[in-house]
Amino acid sequence: MALPGEKDIGVWWYCMTSLATDHHLRRVVRLVAVLNLAYFGIEFTVARAIGSVSLFADSIDFLEDASVNVLILVALGWTAGNRSRVGMMLAGILLVPGLATLWMAWEKFNLPLAPNPALLSLTGLGALAVNLSCAFMLARYRQHSGSLTKAAFLSARNDAMANVAIIAAGSMTAFLWVSAWPDLIVGLGIAALNADAAREVWLAARSEHKTAEA
Repeated sequence: MALPGEKDIGVWWYCMTSLATDHHLRRVVRLVAVLNLAYFGIEFTVARAIGSVSLFADSIDFLEDASVNVLILVALGWTAGNRSRVGMMLAGILLVPGLATLWMAWEKFNLPLAPNPALLSLTGLGALAVNLSCAFMLARYRQHSGSLTKAAFLSARNDAMANVAIIAAGSMTAFLWVSAWPDLIVGLGIAALNADAAREVWLAARSEHKTAEA
């Protein structure tokens, strides 16, 4: 009986490593989805209670992140071509928070009341803790499964940046400028971040699609 060669052992090791990575990635993505869905409920409730554009935008973003990670769970193990199609769909999903923010911003223009700065900052701080945890967990997998995990990592990273801005807006409203504008400006900035993330995910998905067809 022929002994397995180095090439056979290498293929076996690659397959085992890939399966283990997929298993760990599924656990991480499942946890990230649950965390995002839970904090969506908290942030959305606070946003509506204090009339905050930035928290509203960020809460919709948490819901979008939960949806993205659920889609990733479904699509893991698919072919590169199918993953790229889901990646293109995720690029569209990433635009949803921006559209919701524009609607909320229009409401704020008509009734420009400053949100409660303490609740704004504290809720933003909680969101930052959640997003930094998610970004840290996803960082090692951001190149795994192409555009899918890249979408989840970029979303968590951008959200953490947005949360810092929310905390700053709360501090500015409390100590420097009692106005709706700091919150409104940050909310519109979150919309711009999501538009850029959508572009990056679309480009990654297109590249993956071309590679799959080659």
